[in-house]
Amino acid sequence: MKFGFRQPSLSRMIGARTSPKRIIKNALGIRAPRGWGWLTNPNKAAYNRVYDRTSFSLLGMLKRLFGK
Repeated sequence: MKFGFRQPSLSRMIGARTSPKRIIKNALGIRAPRGWGWLTNPNKAAYNRVYDRTSFSLLGMLKRLFGK
């Protein structure tokens, strides 16, 4: 588990937005509504909740400082 500052990775940011899996899911409309992560994959949802609360990113800090 990561604690503290997250190091951004440009290649991962681009890869997550252009992956075939994401494109297919969005094109076919095969998605669960927001907040249904606990039903679809509870282990991943729990991990992501802890990770989000124990680490921070540079971009997130800038958004908090200068508004949305």
